[in-house]
Amino acid sequence: QLHLVESGGGLVQPGGSLRLSCAASGFTLDYYSIGWFRQAPGKEREGVSCISSGDGRTYYADSVKGRFTISRDNAKNTVYLQMNSLKPEDTATYYCSLAIDPSLEPADFGSWGQGTQVTVSS
Repeated sequence: QLHLVESGGGLVQPGGSLRLSCAASGFTLDYYSIGWFRQAPGKEREGVSCISSGDGRTYYADSVKGRFTISRDNAKNTVYLQMNSLKPEDTATYYCSLAIDPSLEPADFGSWGQGTQVTVSS
């Protein structure tokens, strides 16, 4: 059974950093594209970043380019999202998910984790 668990969220001041983790079990993470998404209250879920299977090509939403970095540790079967220069508008629940092909569209993904809350506030 495919299973993803997000962790690493928390409360951080504007300008601060967090590193989110997406740990996979029941499958080899490198066989899939893994995406990070976020959803703020009252808003639709939106794609943040994605890393493709195999060559590890990375994709970012315009709103996070230059601030967020996605990476994959195959030995740990985990994908990370390093978030720097955080802004209040980054506040949301962050989810990871998997897909066959890289994408930032939530509809292209399945087997969602439970999410981890990120709050950026002074």
